[in-house]
Amino acid sequence: MPQLDTSTWLTTILSMFLALFITFQLKISKHNFHHNPELTVKMPKQNTPWETKWTKIYLPLSLPL
Repeated sequence: MPQLDTSTWLTTILSMFLALFITFQLKISKHNFHHNPELTVKMPKQNTPWETKWTKIYLPLSLPL
């Protein structure tokens, strides 16, 4: 039964990690990230009907027996 030659495994694994690292770096470098996301996202305040009314939520476990 022939022996398994493992002498090239280190080179194969290291080249795989290097290729994955380069691939991910290239994919990430193509994205445009905002410098300050707080300045770009400003949602207008919307008034909802239930904000002006007093409401109380009754949970089933909080009701008296």
